[in-house]
Amino acid sequence: MKPSRLKAGDEIRVIAPSRSLAIVKGEQRRLAEERLMELGFKVTYGNTALVHDDFFSNSIEDRIEDLHDAFRDPNVKGIFTAIGGYNANQLLRYIDYDLIKENPKVLMGYSDVTAILLAIYKKTGLTTYPGPHFSTFGMKAGLEYTMEYFKKAVLQVEDFYLEPSETWSDDSWHLEQDDRTFHTNSGYLVIQEGEATGTIIGGNLCTINLLQGTEYMPSLKDSILFIEDDEESHPFSFDRDLQSLLQLPDASGIKGIVIGRFQKESGMTDYALQEIIATKKEINGIPVIANANFGHVHPFVTVPVGAKAVMNVKNGKVTVNVLS
Repeated sequence: MKPSRLKAGDEIRVIAPSRSLAIVKGEQRRLAEERLMELGFKVTYGNTALVHDDFFSNSIEDRIEDLHDAFRDPNVKGIFTAIGGYNANQLLRYIDYDLIKENPKVLMGYSDVTAILLAIYKKTGLTTYPGPHFSTFGMKAGLEYTMEYFKKAVLQVEDFYLEPSETWSDDSWHLEQDDRTFHTNSGYLVIQEGEATGTIIGGNLCTINLLQGTEYMPSLKDSILFIEDDEESHPFSFDRDLQSLLQLPDASGIKGIVIGRFQKESGMTDYALQEIIATKKEINGIPVIANANFGHVHPFVTVPVGAKAVMNVKNGKVTVNVLS
């Protein structure tokens, strides 16, 4: 089940199902709202998006009510999460999945929000969107590629290819917007070649693993798996997190894997990643690529969970086509 594409004039509701919007600087919020208004959207906010407790989050009840209200309101066409965090999985038991199924809308965010995106997809069949938070739109420089793929995923109706960005940055841009370093992007790292067609499932790896053994974990059968992790991950933790995922009963149905570029603080190297993948006999023979524009390193793509994708990795060349 796919939500209607967004278009100029639509209302976007900003909610904070993980950490509070209050953590985002006022100037960043202003610029994010301005960017979305330039696309023709009307931006509104959940009633408690700016409320926060000692953990810079909010009560389960308030976060759930803002989520439900956004899906319930017929004027709202898109729902963007404010920012990530650590506790979005607290909400899963309390979500009214029937309400969401009856009111399909674009829901977008990444990182900790992976838990909500995948749970909703599993329980309702609704396509959800790992992509920019509302706060991401407040980035002064280096947003063009992210904006381009946001439009491809949720505004346009055509198939699109995931082409590598020209540059990438791992700066703490939300702390210092005017002192940025951009590196030349050498493209995808090919780890294993092959061809694959499957359903896109993915997001933040350590958050995906929080869903294992629960009713909220989507099937990996016939999937193209998109995974990434943040600076709190390192080669050893990524290795065991991936191994854990591959031990799920339906992981044998994974058709291909796209790994997002790691943040520098993780200490992951191309060599280490290649060695890790080489130990995963479960995925021998399927295409695996890394250093993709997906996850915590900017810029990044928006991909639709539940959509079909086609991977072709041959002779060192890569194409990844997301089907509409």
